[in-house]
Amino acid sequence: MRKEPRQARSRATVESIVQAGARILSDGGWAGFTTNKVADLAGVSIGSLYQYFPDKLSLVDAIRRRHLDDCLAVVRKFRAEGLSPVEFATSLVRDMIAAHSAYPGLHRVLLDEAPGSEDYRNPNSEFEIEYLDYYAEAVATYRKRAPNAKDRTAALIVSDAIDGVIHNAARRGALRDPAVQDELIRLVSLYLSDPGEPVGA
Repeated sequence: MRKEPRQARSRATVESIVQAGARILSDGGWAGFTTNKVADLAGVSIGSLYQYFPDKLSLVDAIRRRHLDDCLAVVRKFRAEGLSPVEFATSLVRDMIAAHSAYPGLHRVLLDEAPGSEDYRNPNSEFEIEYLDYYAEAVATYRKRAPNAKDRTAALIVSDAIDGVIHNAARRGALRDPAVQDELIRLVSLYLSDPGEPVGA
């Protein structure tokens, strides 16, 4: 961003711009995404938009960051401790799908069409560290131990399974299909229920 909004009114303006940008990307794709369209839908002048975002790439980065923040908000709500694997998987999958459903076409555009920054692909970003730590903690909880290297590998598997199913469902327009949700819950809960012993051990 060109500058950080400090007053409530400025924060509301930025929020309107980011939400409008997400809507236009979702509905019209990268080809239909312009700062003029975003400003018009947000109800602000193009000059106001450029106060915060120097170009549409910086706006796309802000939309991506908002999506990652939404995903972190989901994982911060639920801890595995005290929940059965099915209860945990149900809460997590349900809310993660909801976070992707506000603008169902957005994720296809972000994944397949819009240019991305290197920060978004950084496997050692703050987002990736917190996100994978969360899944490692959940795996270790059901294996009744402190997280270890095997649990961190398992965290990659279960997080990639959730992200992959949800992102591909978004691509196919199937996010609201209850069967997708049910089967993903079943997959995650069965995986978490497994004690993690190697095959053939």
